[in-house]
Amino acid sequence: MTPALPRTDRGRLLLVLALAALVTLFTATVPLLRDWFDLRVYYGSIDSWVHHGGRVYDYRVPGTPYGFTYPPFAAVAMLPMALLGLHAAIAVALLLNLAALAVVLRLLAGPDWRHHGWYGWALTACLLALFEPLRDTFSFGQVNLLLLALVLADATLLATGRGRLAGVGIGLAAAIKLTPALFIGLLLVAGRRRAAAVATAVAAGATALAAGVDPDASRFYWTEALWDTDRVGRLGYVSNQSVQGVLARLGEPDRAVWAVAVLLILGVWALRTRRAAAAGDWTAAFALTGLAACLVSPITWVHHLVWLLPSFAVLVRAGRPRVAGALYGVLCTSVVWLWFDDASGVDGFLGSNTYAWITLGLLLWLPAGQLRPGLRTGIRSTSTTTAAPVPTAPAISPASVQTDPCTAAATAGGVVTAGPAGAGGAPSEPTASTFPADPKPQSSSERASSYTADPSPS
Repeated sequence: MTPALPRTDRGRLLLVLALAALVTLFTATVPLLRDWFDLRVYYGSIDSWVHHGGRVYDYRVPGTPYGFTYPPFAAVAMLPMALLGLHAAIAVALLLNLAALAVVLRLLAGPDWRHHGWYGWALTACLLALFEPLRDTFSFGQVNLLLLALVLADATLLATGRGRLAGVGIGLAAAIKLTPALFIGLLLVAGRRRAAAVATAVAAGATALAAGVDPDASRFYWTEALWDTDRVGRLGYVSNQSVQGVLARLGEPDRAVWAVAVLLILGVWALRTRRAAAAGDWTAAFALTGLAACLVSPITWVHHLVWLLPSFAVLVRAGRPRVAGALYGVLCTSVVWLWFDDASGVDGFLGSNTYAWITLGLLLWLPAGQLRPGLRTGIRSTSTTTAAPVPTAPAISPASVQTDPCTAAATAGGVVTAGPAGAGGAPSEPTASTFPADPKPQSSSERASSYTADPSPS
């Protein structure tokens, strides 16, 4: 029997406080901290470039081989960090990520966001805090949430009939990091040539601006650094949940095999996104593109999987909250880290690639393009008769409805939150974050870093 949710504000507040306590215990003892390693890379590179006359791509975090890997415009966009100390930069990064998450939730919730109330949003915040890609995004000081917010802004413009303004967000995101460039492909597949041209022009303009600011850095990136995957990390490292990571853990070095797999994935993506866009289902089209981008990218660290959030919104909107809750729960468990040391055998093949299988399954079976013409999401009706509003996703249960927060989970207009895997505390199995923190979390022996290579013989 499903336990009843509290009906009174007092009961709801007590439930939220209890969940918040469990989430705090879980995050304090299991998955956090990555010591803002990626932010330290950004900050060190900018500081060396601006204050010490160094080159952006020459900086390495002390004791590690890792440095700046993004396109030059990303360094230009991060220049304000030169005015801050490291701790101030960390605080600003946390605030920016919180703001970006709020924007993402607001965009995915659509016009019904107010219906969820403080209770629904509080449950959502608690359960989202368990999502491993989000945990890592915050504790690494990563930028993917900011990029997701930029991309979803364009999705909202297209869905609400304001496509003339679309493309700027995608263009900026693609100039900061290459993976979002696939969304330009989505615009082309969907026949939105003007938006694709805007996105391309913005990306090219931003790239040209960076070349003007530091020509040497741009030359080095586009001719050398871009092609050197060793700068980013080992392909077979368990945190790499892309197709290339799956093949690398199988010991398959042939790039031709990877290229064939990528072509097949892009073929499926093109067919499914074309259908979704034709039905006006822009949320699903953008969700499918995020899934495909994670799969075809040579390296997709676990924290990159924040691009899966729109997919959970689509699942809930399509009336499949239990599927969404189950998949979301798995992505809260850090299960892939059980195969950190050894990904061999059938169990290693299946377990170490769990997140990649979820991404691939969503690409193949995510409900998309099934809306009737009269129900296209966000498309403004030209009829003189006002149609009844169609919510994009089930709302948070009101006081009169009883729902199990551990199975149906609170949603923010479709962003499904964790199932039982998170709310009950830390998993019993050892994960990446159950091991004691190393004085140098970015060293080759630290499991918490998405970039670490093989442990040293010592």
